[in-house]
Amino acid sequence: MLGLLRQSLFQLCFSMFVLCALGLQAHAAEIEMIDDNGHAVLLKEPARRVVTLAPHVTELVFAAGGGQKIVATVTSSDFPPEALKLPRIGDGMQPDPEKVAAYRPDLVIGWLPEQTDALNMLNVAVFISAPQSLAEIADSVENFGLLLGTSDIARSRADALRLTLEKLGSSQAGSTRTPVRVFIQAGTEPEYALGGNHILSDVIGLCGGINVFGDAAAIAPKISPEGVLAVKPELVLVGRAGVGATPTVDPTALAYWKGVGLPAARAGQVYMMDADMLYRPGPRLIDAAGRICEVIQQARK
Repeated sequence: MLGLLRQSLFQLCFSMFVLCALGLQAHAAEIEMIDDNGHAVLLKEPARRVVTLAPHVTELVFAAGGGQKIVATVTSSDFPPEALKLPRIGDGMQPDPEKVAAYRPDLVIGWLPEQTDALNMLNVAVFISAPQSLAEIADSVENFGLLLGTSDIARSRADALRLTLEKLGSSQAGSTRTPVRVFIQAGTEPEYALGGNHILSDVIGLCGGINVFGDAAAIAPKISPEGVLAVKPELVLVGRAGVGATPTVDPTALAYWKGVGLPAARAGQVYMMDADMLYRPGPRLIDAAGRICEVIQQARK
């Protein structure tokens, strides 16, 4: 009798241990992360069906090894090439809740909080991704790996991006040279610049340059030819669609700024690069940083 009682107690204790262990495992499977809008996002398990509302988000998800989990995206998501095959829900600025719900997502990743206001009724986890620095791009890749259950791939790729940034930073460390003054022309027409709040300013600083409109309050301040002449840029960088990843002389902008009398143009220091690579806060911007550093060094000579 005593033996049976001991056996029963042992079985009861063992069962309780198993239940507790399973409970701990279930709790450990939950994923909690603070997004770039400062809100906590909770997933019971890694996301399996993702809708992306910005092209840079799509690039980050693919970089994190989770491209196969994207079930729909926005019209402008065109990189990597695999993204072109994904279903579309529109431009993403005001996503239609019914269109999003049709893809049964368990995670929606946007860029601006107002993009997702209309999706609150869907009771789907929403994560805002808006990297403000090059370091945050690498961090975003790693964080997406946690959200998507692809940490092994994501951590490796994030570390590779960090190594690239470390090497570029080391090449500028201890430099006492005067920073090269850079004017970033926003758009194909010479009407706007990019201010210091844009992530491209982080690239310019990393490369030993300074954004001549870095003190502007607006992310894209309106400019005039006289205003650009007054800040005396030594290099002009323009983003144009489909012109390639390597900086090349921009004949249109060069002719315009020569006509204005800009010294940087007279010296031939007016370059263009692919606009998507320059303006999207994704892994390709880190890849482009080395090439931007090269033209900034050329302008210094």
